[in-house]
Amino acid sequence: MDDEAIWSNDPTILRDSEWGKISSDFTNAGYREGITAGKESALQEGFDDGFAQVGAPIGRELGILRGVCSALLAFLSRTPSPRSELVNQVREITTALANVRFSDIAPPDLEAIAHAREHLESVQAMDEDDDGADLTDPAKLNEEIRDKRDIEGLEDLMAQMNASGRIGDPARPTSEDVAKYKERLMKITQDFGLTLQWS
Repeated sequence: MDDEAIWSNDPTILRDSEWGKISSDFTNAGYREGITAGKESALQEGFDDGFAQVGAPIGRELGILRGVCSALLAFLSRTPSPRSELVNQVREITTALANVRFSDIAPPDLEAIAHAREHLESVQAMDEDDDGADLTDPAKLNEEIRDKRDIEGLEDLMAQMNASGRIGDPARPTSEDVAKYKERLMKITQDFGLTLQWS
């Protein structure tokens, strides 16, 4: 609409102009609400899938292992002649399991990494200041993950400090380590004639 049309005596010009503006505003608002609803729906669906397929099973398995260790320690300490080598083994396993984090044993979220990679690549395409970031490491793709890993790294350093101030082995446990701890626990319980039900 040109500037001269506002001063025209034709009421349809002003009505059409207002209708176009209102229609555009409602279309934009509807689009934004649709995008927001879609994101919320996808986010909830992703959480539900991740929790059911990854988080809950891993957490349950780790919780069972920690519970078995505690029960086994209680059992061994109440036996008439506790076998100190077994008690020490179970304590070692208990300590190792206590240091396992979900991030140590969870499989990488390939979909989240791919999404973050796409986002980073689009940002880098706009900003040609590419520092050669590793696009396979989630910590380099997401600031929240990077901050969490930084805090966990500090916790690891503090935990590994010994009385002399030297830092010990910084290796984190893996899912293979947890499987070995489970095997060791199963063997110890079988040696005592105890049967465990994992379901």
